[in-house]
Amino acid sequence: MLLSPQNIKISIIGLGYVGLPLALEFAKKYRVTGFDISAERINQLIDSKDITREVTSEQISNVLVNSAKDLENQNGFYPTSNIEYIKNSTIYIVTVPTPVDSSNRPDLTPLISASTTVGKVIKKGDIVIYESTTYPGCTEEECVPIIEKISGLKYNRDFFAGYSPERINPGDKINTLTNIKKITSGSLPEIADIVNNLYSSIITAGTYQTSSIKVAESAKVIENSQRDINIAFVNELAKIFNLLGVDTTEVLEAAGTKWNFLPFKPGLVGGHCIGVDPYYLAQKAMELGYHSEIILAGRRLNDSMPYYIASEVIKLMIKKDIIINNSDILILGITFKENCPDVRNTKVVNIVKCFNEYDLNITIWDPLADPKEVKKEYGLDIYNEIQESKKFDTVILAVPHQEFKNINIKKYCKQNSVVYDCKSFLDKNSIDSRL
Repeated sequence: MLLSPQNIKISIIGLGYVGLPLALEFAKKYRVTGFDISAERINQLIDSKDITREVTSEQISNVLVNSAKDLENQNGFYPTSNIEYIKNSTIYIVTVPTPVDSSNRPDLTPLISASTTVGKVIKKGDIVIYESTTYPGCTEEECVPIIEKISGLKYNRDFFAGYSPERINPGDKINTLTNIKKITSGSLPEIADIVNNLYSSIITAGTYQTSSIKVAESAKVIENSQRDINIAFVNELAKIFNLLGVDTTEVLEAAGTKWNFLPFKPGLVGGHCIGVDPYYLAQKAMELGYHSEIILAGRRLNDSMPYYIASEVIKLMIKKDIIINNSDILILGITFKENCPDVRNTKVVNIVKCFNEYDLNITIWDPLADPKEVKKEYGLDIYNEIQESKKFDTVILAVPHQEFKNINIKKYCKQNSVVYDCKSFLDKNSIDSRL
């Protein structure tokens, strides 16, 4: 099989934090159709707008074409929610979310839906590449059979597959798509070469070709599991040092003077990767009869942190003789990480749930999050800005957005108040305690 730039037509299934940057980069060299089930998202992209803030309007407009017909004769990017416009593609790349359900079990619904879409349009000789994080074996055990059933085609005879895990770091403007080495794989050796060559054409940091799809899947899922465990360790240290009356940040800074000490910090662990991926690996292990010890222990500890933080804040308020009932609380940040508008699986919401048990008046200030999205997803009202005239009994720095760096926190505090820093972000002299 030989795919040349002339006959490569790419469809990206899912135009979120991962799919859109990938589509725009490929569009510089190939004909790329971006498919998303959200008509609202498509309309935004047609207007060269990206609410995720991962790319600029200029980056979109530079490769955007006006119609599917225009894409037949030139490289570029055409966004659509019409499945008819992706039927002539030769390569399909799936970049949909892979969340967990309320019981922390893998929810493959988006992946199944995307595979169903591909099954309706894939042709003989086509390749489907998955980028979504999954457990080892998911691509060939769950996704490929769906495509086979719907298309009537035979895997590795009529169509082929690859896996190249996404490594996007939302909000990071330095470690962007092309600057991060890309893992690649294919269902047959010759397909692996095609997939690797395809990504090599846009990834300046280079690629790493694995021997199988399952190896690539495994590599991806342990990346975030490892990080999750390391953060869980320092979160546990924070709890211990708090009991000892020792400042955790000072301890970590001192230990960090050794060359091989890993620089992890305590805090909330949410989002669509670190807070989710370990459950995918643990679930697969359980199906094979192995009960994970370390992975699930790390998840349990990290999931406990919102409740720990809420408890510590309440204790500080009591020590300051602040009446808990009906007191005013200001939470700075609701996104799952700093300098990013992404609110998926944010653990700040769990802090709010804890405070709701105490009948508090909670105000959430986040300059980046979309109030409509937060209201739809969590039923919470947030503000993109707060007037300094409003005063609070307690202020909690939950997300260290750069916009919060230079604010005078005391301007938002009543005369007797508590300031708690979850990320050791604020000036130590302006706070009462930090994680």
